[in-house]
Amino acid sequence: MSDTRERLMEAAISALRRQGISGVSARTIAGEIGANQALVFYHFKTVEGLLAAAVLRETGLRLDRYRPALDAADSLRELLSLGQRLHQEERAAGNVALLGQFLAGSTGQPRLAEATAAALQLWTDELQRVLERLYTGHPLGEFLDLPGLARAVAAAFVGLELYEGVDPQGAAGAFAALDRLGALVEVVDGLGPVVSRAVRAKVRREVGRGGASE
Repeated sequence: MSDTRERLMEAAISALRRQGISGVSARTIAGEIGANQALVFYHFKTVEGLLAAAVLRETGLRLDRYRPALDAADSLRELLSLGQRLHQEERAAGNVALLGQFLAGSTGQPRLAEATAAALQLWTDELQRVLERLYTGHPLGEFLDLPGLARAVAAAFVGLELYEGVDPQGAAGAFAALDRLGALVEVVDGLGPVVSRAVRAKVRREVGRGGASE
């Protein structure tokens, strides 16, 4: 990838942080690095194309930064706790507000909407990878829809990131509830093989009963 393309994507992120989606244009983006706005169209065809490339690049950089910590998580509770820490770091860095700008800009811009969805899917795929590592062979693993759980966790954190801006106390309560969920799973894990088998049998009966009633 050319240095000019990289600089333009960095400039797009910088412009979004300072001016929001409504203030972003080829002129404002190029102005961030003192370049001619024609370079935006030469390299990306449209401003939307530049923003779409920028959101995927930025997400890739964030994942590269946090992947070692994700790889080190050895329980659901640790994963959820890590999510809270990452949330705090991302908010402090202005990346939560940046996500809000990308989501706002996706309305009426199909290419940007597609790229933003793809960026969120990158996070979901990473969470699914961690969950599969944690729950392969786990007593509850056979009952968990891990792709669905990964999407639920990703959606929960994205929603809470935006929700916190209007109701910090409510968001804190939701994060605390997630932590208690992780603690509950840890308790089940620590009950030993006999109780774990009993829990698994009970869950299997309940799942079977739910399926039979559908």
